[in-house]
Order: sequence, then C-alpha cells, then structure tokens
Amino acid sequence: MSSDPWGRVDETGTVYVRTSEGEQVVGSWQAGTPEEALAYFERKYEGLVVEIGLLEKRVKTTDLSAKDATAAIDHIRQQVDEHHAVGDLDALRKRLDALVATVDARREERKAQKAKQTDEARHAKDALVAEAEELAQSEQWRAAGERLRALVDTWKGLPRLDRKSDDELWHRFSHARSAFSKRRKAHFASLDAQREVARQTKERLVAEAESLSGSTDWVVTAARYRELMAEWKAAGRAQREHEDDLWNRFRGAQDVFFAARSGVFAERDAEQTENLKLKEELAAEAEKLMPVTDLKVARAAFRSINERWEAIGHVPRDARPKVEGRMHAVERSIQEAEEAEWRRTNPEARARAAGLTGQLQAAVDKLRGQIDAARAAGNNAKADKLAKELEGRQALLDQALKGLEEFGG
Repeated sequence: MSSDPWGRVDETGTVYVRTSEGEQVVGSWQAGTPEEALAYFERKYEGLVVEIGLLEKRVKTTDLSAKDATAAIDHIRQQVDEHHAVGDLDALRKRLDALVATVDARREERKAQKAKQTDEARHAKDALVAEAEELAQSEQWRAAGERLRALVDTWKGLPRLDRKSDDELWHRFSHARSAFSKRRKAHFASLDAQREVARQTKERLVAEAESLSGSTDWVVTAARYRELMAEWKAAGRAQREHEDDLWNRFRGAQDVFFAARSGVFAERDAEQTENLKLKEELAAEAEKLMPVTDLKVARAAFRSINERWEAIGHVPRDARPKVEGRMHAVERSIQEAEEAEWRRTNPEARARAAGLTGQLQAAVDKLRGQIDAARAAGNNAKADKLAKELEGRQALLDQALKGLEEFGG
C-alpha cells in the first residue's frame, strides 16, 4: 500500500483522497504501481488548480459575465465534488466559494452601475424631450432644425430604458420633431406664396420702370421712380432665383433714365454758369448808372441792359437772388428818380401844394394878429391858447413849404 498527505492506494488498487469529511474514493488503478496511481491523480488535481487559477484571472481582469463565470465555477466544482483527483480538495472548494463571492459582488456592482446608467439615461432623455418640445415652438427654423437633428444623434447614443418608459419618451420626442417640421413646412409654404406675390408685383414695377427709362420729363419721371422704389421695398423679397434678375432690370432701367438726365443737367448747368457770368457783367454795367443824374439817359441805358438780360436765360438757382437783387436795386433807383421828377413837373400837384401853403400862411398870419390883440387887451390866457394853436399851424406850414420846394419853388 502506498500513501501521501492527501491520498493513498490500498492493496486492491483503490485510490482514496483525504477530505474534511473523511476519505473519499477517487478511483481504481490496476495498470501500474501505487506511486504511479497517486501521481496520476495528483496531476489531475494540479489541472484543477490551473483551471481555477485561470478562471480567477478571467473574473478579475476581463468583463466575463456573471452567468458565464457561475457556469464555469459549477463545472469545476462538479469535478472537485466527484473526487477524481488527489490533493487539498477543501482548499479548492474554498477558492471556488471565494470566487462565487467575487462574482456575486461583481454582479451587484454591475447591477448598481447599470441602474445608475439607466437613471442617468432617463434624466438625459427627459432633458432631450424637454428641449425638443421647447424647440418645437421656435421660429429659428435653421438653428432649431439643426439642433433637433443633433438631439436625435445624442438620443441614439444613450442606453435604452425599460420598454414602456423608453417608448413613452420617444413618442414625446418624435411628436415634438413632427410638430416643428409641420410648422416649418407651413411657414415656408406661406413664405413661398408671399414671394410669388412679391415676384408678380416686382414684374409689374420692372415693366413700368423700363417703359419710363426713355422719358425726358425729368421732374415727373424722377418723382415716379422714387414712388416705384418705395413700392419695390414694400413688396418684400421674391424667390431667390428671380430676385437678383428683377432687381438688375429695375435698377438698369433707372440708371438709363438718370444717366440721360444727368447728361442734360450737366449741359444745362454749364450753360447756366455761363449765363450767370453774362448777367453779372450786365448787373455791373447797370450799377454804373447810379446815382441817377440824367433820368432820360439812365432809363434808356437800363432798358437796353434789361433787354439783353432777358435774352440770356436761366442762371443756377442758388445764384439767382443775388444777381437779380443787384438789377432790382438799380431799377428801384431809377424809379425813385422818376417819382421825384414827376413831383417836380406835375402842375396840378404844384398848384395844390401852393394853395395849401397859401391857406396855411394866411391862417398863421391871422393867429398872430389875434394873439397880439389878446395880449394888448390883457387876455393872456386866450393869447397862450392861440399860441399853442399857432405852433401846430406853423409846423404844417413848414412841411408844406418844404414840399413846395421839391416842385422848384
């Protein structure tokens, strides 16, 4: 019989292993010596040791699932429990029990981690749904549309929840996207209709602008172009493919008209500038007639100057008051000389002035006689009263005499 600390072989070739529960039959060995039998079953034990070691390493260093780890442990435990090896089987059972505890702890850890991930995913999806529902009311069509597409990508990257919760959240999320798409589609349909109306309006404006481009009614046509521009701005934008072409035609028609007007106005401005120079020369010639000494000569000379003035034509608007004012000053001077001459040569006016002067002189002489008589009679009060009346009559007489002098005496 042969034995070692963990097993023995009896005389019949039966192999035993020692355990905490007593000896257990390992098997029967008839092919060789007892030592060879123990060595064989000890190698089977070492195989179990290696297998357990590898499983411990897999559990520790890989993401082996609890289910697969438990199956592997049960498989090894079955071999240990069948006692087909010689060695410290109790130690192997303890290692397997420890491994079970490790797998259970790992299972609970993963369960807690999964619960945490699920909770985080729920909060994340709640936030995505809330943002999508807010974006569904937005009118920032481009930005909101891009953001909603980004939210879909974010959603796809999140873990699934339980089916009911995930389906409910997805339904709200999808409904928000659909509501936004529906509103955006309605908006752009309305916008397309507005742009079509704008296109038709601008087609009409372009047609009128082109019909006016050859007009030479500068003031009226320029005013109408301003009105057309106001109508153009009020019409809104047409479709992108039409807007630029319509604007180029509209602007081109205006450019033709205003270029022609500018050419005419430039020619007119040059002519008026020359006219101003000629009128300034005539104004200077007229100003030499002042002061008027010979009315007849001055009148004839001014008439000649004025005829040449009228033949010249328009001058620039801003220069007109000054140059015309110079001519008007000369004209007023001649008119004043004419009025003075008329007063000197009008017989009726002279006679009226002389008659009035004679009447006033007679009245003054009479008052003086009355004053002298009143004082001689000692009636000073009457004399003083008549003296005040005399002052008024004398003033009128002095004025009349001055007027009479203008008639030459």
